[in-house]
Amino acid sequence: MSGGVKWTDLSEDEAYKFQYMLMKTMLQIESVYFDLGSTCSRNCLIICDRGFMDATAYLTPEQWDTMKAEHNWNAVELRDNRYNQVIHMQSASKGAEEFYQTDHATRYENLDVARQLDDYAAQAWVGHPYYDVIDNSTDFEGKVMRMISAVCNRLGIDAGDRLQLDSRKRKFLVSCLPEGVDLRRTSIHGEGLIGESGVPLCNVYPQFQDFIVVHDYLVTPNSKMQARIRRRGQNVKWDENKNQWDLETGDWTYTHTTRRQTVNKESPEVKMQITSREYDLLKAQRDGHHYTIYKKRRCFLWNDQYFQMDIYQEPFHTRCKDLILLETYTTKKGDDLKLPDFLRIEKEVTKDKYYSMYNLSQKDPSTAPAASMYPEAKTDKAAVAAATVYQDQGDGLVVNGHCDHQGDHK
Repeated sequence: MSGGVKWTDLSEDEAYKFQYMLMKTMLQIESVYFDLGSTCSRNCLIICDRGFMDATAYLTPEQWDTMKAEHNWNAVELRDNRYNQVIHMQSASKGAEEFYQTDHATRYENLDVARQLDDYAAQAWVGHPYYDVIDNSTDFEGKVMRMISAVCNRLGIDAGDRLQLDSRKRKFLVSCLPEGVDLRRTSIHGEGLIGESGVPLCNVYPQFQDFIVVHDYLVTPNSKMQARIRRRGQNVKWDENKNQWDLETGDWTYTHTTRRQTVNKESPEVKMQITSREYDLLKAQRDGHHYTIYKKRRCFLWNDQYFQMDIYQEPFHTRCKDLILLETYTTKKGDDLKLPDFLRIEKEVTKDKYYSMYNLSQKDPSTAPAASMYPEAKTDKAAVAAATVYQDQGDGLVVNGHCDHQGDHK
């Protein structure tokens, strides 16, 4: 596993250089498979056992910043655009300790070190738009089934009842943010930053990643379909003169989502990563019945649970003023799900259609649809057909974690 390299014998400079060469090798090996997959005439799923960002877990934040600057690496490109989905398989050292084994040549970490490394690896991927953390709340077979289900959901594959699980999205209304947080001036890391009232953000949040997200609904050929496009950017600059985000700055990813006709009370969604050019073409098909939605999305891990918090931004409809929604996917029900204690949660709104983004974006709230009814929209059928044929151009899927007997097969 180490290629004969003994980490304890390396100086800090040697370890830094070795880690860079390792990361460079990972990129090259992945590119071989990505290039091969791009020429395959059949549908092709590429699974990477570990991904590039895992290696950053073994660098200090300062070392990672230095390495990015030295080699002109962009974290958004390497984390968000390179992989279509990331799955972190939590180590057995966290919740399945009786199955954690150290009696073989490739594992030398004790439980405490393994837990710390698992935290570092999980944190390295925070901010990816399709990031799933598979914990040890079930037995190993259930853990594997949850992982497969997550992949099927991302690919838009209907697995029927073979992978039926009770994991679902839960949504909560946040009444206000902690005092001292200035959303215009926070950066992608919560450490070492001071809010406008002088409160250190590291005392308020765990480490987080911030993004600016822009949603637009598109016209569809019939009332039983829904389509939208999204751009999601990091390192976006605040325009002090215009008092808004400058969308011409930053690093962006683009997604096209279609929701199909309801079948067996389910409305399956297909999400495809698209290019900026494809995004601009689709933007011409925006539905005039809907406002553009602007959000600041804050992603963080808390208590081994992955959360996304959307803070609605101007310009918006008055119904979105001061609106903050917290979301997570979980199998836990009711009070079994522990919510971040630094946020003031007003109530759960998972089943409240008023808080669906579709309804929040409508220009006429009186037309708010039932669960699977959408207003008719007239459009050019050829243009809509062109919009639905885009194929996913992303490169791979990362399955991330340690390989243990019980909890951590990647």
